[in-house]
Amino acid sequence: MKGDLVFDFTNLTEDAVGEHGISDKLLNSLYEVAYNVHLDLKKRREAGEYIYRDLPYIRVDSILKYEETVKNKYENFVNVGIGGSALGAQALVMALCHPFQNLLKQNGMRMFFADNIDPDFLSGMFDIAEPKKTLFNIITKSGSTAETMGTFLLVKDMLEKLVGQRWREHVVITTDAEKGDLRKIADNENIASFVVPGGVGGRFSVFTPVGLLPAACAGIDIKELLKGAAAMDKRLESADVMDNPAYLFSMYQYLLDKEKGKRISVMMPYSSGLYGLADWFRQIWAESLGKKYNLDNSVVNAGPTPVKAIGVTDQHSQVQLYVEGPFDKVFTIMAVESFKNELPMEPAYKGTSSLDYLGGRTMAELIKAERLGTIYALTKNNRPNMTITFPEVTPYTVGGFIYMLEVATVFSGGLYNINPLDQPGVEAGKVAAFALMGRSGYEEKASEIDTGLINRDKYIK
Repeated sequence: MKGDLVFDFTNLTEDAVGEHGISDKLLNSLYEVAYNVHLDLKKRREAGEYIYRDLPYIRVDSILKYEETVKNKYENFVNVGIGGSALGAQALVMALCHPFQNLLKQNGMRMFFADNIDPDFLSGMFDIAEPKKTLFNIITKSGSTAETMGTFLLVKDMLEKLVGQRWREHVVITTDAEKGDLRKIADNENIASFVVPGGVGGRFSVFTPVGLLPAACAGIDIKELLKGAAAMDKRLESADVMDNPAYLFSMYQYLLDKEKGKRISVMMPYSSGLYGLADWFRQIWAESLGKKYNLDNSVVNAGPTPVKAIGVTDQHSQVQLYVEGPFDKVFTIMAVESFKNELPMEPAYKGTSSLDYLGGRTMAELIKAERLGTIYALTKNNRPNMTITFPEVTPYTVGGFIYMLEVATVFSGGLYNINPLDQPGVEAGKVAAFALMGRSGYEEKASEIDTGLINRDKYIK
């Protein structure tokens, strides 16, 4: 269908890159396993276990109504969240807003993301985003994420000193419908709030208020975003795994990891705006598939390592390694067929060989040539690569891309026989941070950490 994403798997095959690619025979050998995974996921969706699959069809009236009430009231929007509470919204803003929206101050609020607790970074942000002109969106599904709650304390104190009891007007909360301290605060303080649906983890929450509220406040058409996701959902209904781009993406990635030793998955958009999507991919791929135990409770230490790169910048920093280094990588190139701006290069300095061939061409043509050149170099050197082409970068195509990767991620969990929806390794670190900061109820863990550390003196110079 015109306007849909195009997936080209050609250069992942044995025909294209020899022994480092996947033969049709090897791909077909996975068919039965893949089909059984499809049936299991279909059953789970019908049983209501996979809420993320229903999100493209949610109503967004309350989000749009709220955005309408605040869009002329505040100049800045600060998203206070970390991991899945930030990366999706950041990706949407980067892809779909003017690259310098915060300087132009057009078509939506200026967008800031308090996604780290570096005190110098936060202080600098508060210098630019004047609190009196700012709406702060506090996001944590659990209602207890240390980084988010700590930043909330900073924001509350800062606002109280500036606007007194009106501080609540400058805050909106996005959290669980019933559980967690942040929900209690929102209800007790009568603060505007939105709900993260139950059963939806942070990295799968782009199509909930976690991603949609910031997007709406940035001026993005969130209905069109969901329309793209819904269209992709229909496209992915096919039970024929060989005709399902999400399943094929997953199957090729899985086989390249397990059978060909390609433990590193590089996503490389040839578009500055799509770079945030590569960053979002890193989280959903790493946190979902990086697991110590499989579903049989056997130690497997599963998980490919996702890496982000950007074309053409990283042709001058990473591609040398990619073309001539270890055969341990698979590449996903993201292409844009039609940019919003072509930028023609007018001829000048006639007779200068480094300029003559560029005159009369466009910057859009040059970035395409650079992309095709990288694909050629990778393929010639037997490096498996595929291309996902965006006809244009729009809310529709971005919505479809995100949804496709969500489905591919969960499908991959079935292939690896692991749970793609939990994150026990992350939780262990959170608990340790609670203990080290003296949170009540974590005294035993604090003692364990204190006594468990080795004597480091001999190793510190």
